[in-house]
Amino acid sequence: MSFEENNRINKKFTDLKSRGESALICYVVGGYPDFSHSEKIISALVSGGADIIEIGIPFSDPIADGPTIQDASFKALTKGMTPDKCLLLTAKIRKKFPNLPIIAMTYSNIPFKKGFKEFMCRAKITGIDGFILPDMSIEESEDYVKFAKELGLATVFLVSPNTTRDRIKKIIKHSSGFVYVVSVFGTTGVRSSFAKYSITSIRNIKTIAGPTANVAVGFGISTSLHVKQMIDAGADAVIVGSAIIEKIKQDISSDNMERKLKLYATTMKRPCRQSH
Repeated sequence: MSFEENNRINKKFTDLKSRGESALICYVVGGYPDFSHSEKIISALVSGGADIIEIGIPFSDPIADGPTIQDASFKALTKGMTPDKCLLLTAKIRKKFPNLPIIAMTYSNIPFKKGFKEFMCRAKITGIDGFILPDMSIEESEDYVKFAKELGLATVFLVSPNTTRDRIKKIIKHSSGFVYVVSVFGTTGVRSSFAKYSITSIRNIKTIAGPTANVAVGFGISTSLHVKQMIDAGADAVIVGSAIIEKIKQDISSDNMERKLKLYATTMKRPCRQSH
């Protein structure tokens, strides 16, 4: 069976498209606010309707992330979170949700230090379906893409609003699972609205990608209206990260945190079902 048929990410997109739905991808920082809460948070988001979970492996210098995720990563690291513990968290989630697509987001220094092939092999065993490495350029990705292909893991590369047409085509060629469209200039973080260039950029990238490549849009998405805007512009998926971290931060000591996160995921998933 080929990667396209066998990877849980592709299976999920195929299933959703057959029902005229877009995917809701929810991002959490592994180990934030602590290890046991991470597991409960992911379960709550999945119960609320998250189709794919993106687990951030905390890193000391997260250049693509804004203050919200940087702060959560720092707190997770100070509580002793490590890449190995993140893989342990993945294994627990995988046991609970056998068919849930799980993607790890981190920086290339972490797999590089462990040895790319060894780290990716271990990630695969614990149930990870692919990687997002924001600082990995396609020019330096030959070994990474080769190892990932051998293991049936997705390699998700990022495209931004100022990426040239030729480069977009190259990035789509190197990406599997989906291509990650950065909706705005700058780092991650909650925004109240999106400029016209964001919507134009998504439309252009989806046109270049064509119907077979999956396009996921992230950075700044925090309301169901944002979700609808991105899907109407052609996104096959939306990625929600900082808004989830903010909600965890607000309710960190509350008994209602899991219930509120589940409700939030339900609210964000609704337009994914209605926009087609």
